[in-house]
Amino acid sequence: MSEKEEALNEELRLLRDEVRQITAHRLFTSQSTVARIVAISLARGLAFGLGSVIGASFLVSLLVYSLSQIDFIPVLGDWAARIADQIQSELD
Repeated sequence: MSEKEEALNEELRLLRDEVRQITAHRLFTSQSTVARIVAISLARGLAFGLGSVIGASFLVSLLVYSLSQIDFIPVLGDWAARIADQIQSELD
């Protein structure tokens, strides 16, 4: 065999080993069908997205509320009041 063929055979052997490891992985052995794997991945993605949106909404509302309570610093108090008024007008 030539050197190129030996290198190609070695790469093919390594690729087969990798595929064997992937198919023996717990995810593929416990979730037997591709449709089930896709459904679980979709559900995980939706849960992560929903959690991110809820968390960001909570943090932004907490920040805006905190800024609206600042009245003793004139510049920040006016700015926070304008933000709070803008949000109130959007909600109404």
